[in-house]
Amino acid sequence: MKKLFLLSCTALFIMSCGESKKADSTQPEIDYSTATDSNEAEATPAVATNNHIVLKAGDDMRFDKTDFTVKAGEEVTLIFMNSGEMSKEAMGHNFVLLKPGSDASAFASDAVSAKATDYIPTDLQNEIIAHTKLLGGKENDQIKFTLEPGTYDFLCSFPGHYGSMNGKITAVK
Repeated sequence: MKKLFLLSCTALFIMSCGESKKADSTQPEIDYSTATDSNEAEATPAVATNNHIVLKAGDDMRFDKTDFTVKAGEEVTLIFMNSGEMSKEAMGHNFVLLKPGSDASAFASDAVSAKATDYIPTDLQNEIIAHTKLLGGKENDQIKFTLEPGTYDFLCSFPGHYGSMNGKITAVK
């Protein structure tokens, strides 16, 4: 008897938790996914920005993220982590942020011959906004920089990595 009573109570409880609609409701149902504000045509869509970036790279020769949006005119903190296991001589990674108008592919080609400076060509310093040191497995580095509105290329300048290790940072007002 107790089991029957408990089962009946449980069934009533489950049925009462379901979705309920009033059959005699006179208000129309609103589809919020298509509803618009009357001022929406004038509004600029909000862009999510984050001026604190954590970027990882590993032995698979890939950045874990390749696109970022930051707030222009405010300091950006970037923490770069090599999550791999290999040494920096075998699979080193860095983060190099280039000025607008720089040719990232040409920079990467020149970087191949800059082993003495951890693949940061001294004759191309004027094209660099910021860069980390070259990291081996389980190492990390932190840099800070501020950007004007625009789009900026970044890359890993270790030989052969540019093709799969590059991305963009967009700075918005």
